[in-house]
This record gives sequence, C-alpha cells and structure tokens, in this order.
Amino acid sequence: MIYNTGLEVLFNGILAAIIAQVLKLIGYLIRYRQFNFKILTTTGGMPSSHSAGVIGMAVTAGLIDGYTSVTFAIAMGYSLVVMYDAAGVRRAAGKIATVLNRIKEDIYAHKPELIGDKLKELLGHTPFEVFVGAILGAAIAYLNHYYFLV
Repeated sequence: MIYNTGLEVLFNGILAAIIAQVLKLIGYLIRYRQFNFKILTTTGGMPSSHSAGVIGMAVTAGLIDGYTSVTFAIAMGYSLVVMYDAAGVRRAAGKIATVLNRIKEDIYAHKPELIGDKLKELLGHTPFEVFVGAILGAAIAYLNHYYFLV
C-alpha cells in the first residue's frame, strides 16, 4: 500500500504531470482536430506539467507530514524554484529562440537549405499556465489522498 508513504508523494507527482500532458493533448485535438502525440513529450503549453508534478508532490508531503513539517518546506521550496524557472528562465529562452530563428531566416533567405533545424521556441510557460498547473497538481494530490488511495 502506498498511502501515507513516500511512494504516495511520487505517485501523485507523476500522475499530476501525466494528467497535465494528456490535457495538453486533448486541447490540441480540440483546437486543431487532429492527434499530435508529440505533445505528450514536449515542454510548454497549458497547463504546466512541471508545476502540476512538483506541487502535487509538495501538497502530498504536506498532507502526510503536515504543512509545518520540514518535508513540506523542502518540497514547497523546490516547487517554487521549478515554477519560477518554467515561467521565467525557460520562457525567456523560448523568446530568444524565436528571435534567433528569425535572424537565421533573414540571413539565409537566399539559401534556405543552410538554415538547419529551427530552435525549439515553446520552452516555458506563462504565469497563468504555471498557476493552472499548480492548481491541477494540488487538486490531484488532495483527491488521491482522501478519496482514491484510502
């Protein structure tokens, strides 16, 4: 049984991240009316699976050990770093990739075969995508802890 153990923390974090990725796939299907299974392995988009996963783990740690425990404090601190990175550093890197791709297209407009592969532009998240991922992770942790894993 994984209830009230570290395995529950891991399970809820992984489950939250997987559900976030599946929601991205469903969103893509609704928007473009076609399946794109690459969505399941890419970064960026709504909701943030990174946020869902780390908050799912942190909330589960809080439910098990208490919200004043060292375990929860460490998990929440880690979660805040991951979410800051997703909305800040990785998002900025994605914007830089967009600019570099445009520069490459302009420089090699006369010889497009020299451009090479485009840099991945969707690396991070908007603050709203991070927030929705965090809410999703917390909800999954809570529901699993109190209703499904008992």
